[in-house]
Amino acid sequence: MAKTSTYARSQKTPKFSTRIVRRCWRCGRKHGYLRAYDICRICFRELASKGEIPGVRKSSW
Repeated sequence: MAKTSTYARSQKTPKFSTRIVRRCWRCGRKHGYLRAYDICRICFRELASKGEIPGVRKSSW
């Protein structure tokens, strides 16, 4: 979990557009972020395995 101050800092409008930090809305993680789902890879995997993300299934072949 990211600290509250760290998460609050990422919500501010940056001085330059390249300084935008996108964070997971569940845990606050900034690395491994999936823009299409607005969450990190770890949270994506947890939610997908529970079936809570519509249109996403675990693959098997």
